[in-house]
Amino acid sequence: MQRCIEPNIKIEDTGFGYTLSIIGGKYKMIILYWLGEFEVLRHNALHRLIGKISFKMLSSALKELEAAGLIVRKVYPQMPPKVEYSLSAKGKSLIPMLFDLCEWGDKNRPHPQKNLQRSA
Repeated sequence: MQRCIEPNIKIEDTGFGYTLSIIGGKYKMIILYWLGEFEVLRHNALHRLIGKISFKMLSSALKELEAAGLIVRKVYPQMPPKVEYSLSAKGKSLIPMLFDLCEWGDKNRPHPQKNLQRSA
C-alpha cells in the first residue's frame, strides 16, 4: 500500500489533511451522507434527519461545506424564502467513500449479545 503521508511532512500539508479540514467535525460527514441519500434537502429536513443539532450549528456546517465547494445552496425567490441544498460534483465524489465507511462499520462494529433467558 502506498503511503499517503510521509513521516517528515506535516499532516496539514497533505491531501489527507486537506480532506479532514473540509469534512472534519461532528456533523459535516452526516450532512454529506444525507444529501447523498436524498439528493436535495431543505434546512428543516436536514435538521430532522440529523437529530441533536442546533439550527445555528447546522447553518454553520452548511456554510462551511458550501464554501469548500461540496454543496450547492439554491435560493428560490419567493415568500417565504425557500432554500434547498444538494451536493456539487466535488461533493458527490466523496459519497462512495462515505458508503465505504458505512460498510466497514457494519462489518466491524460489535454486535450486542442476544439476551439469554435463564430457566428457573
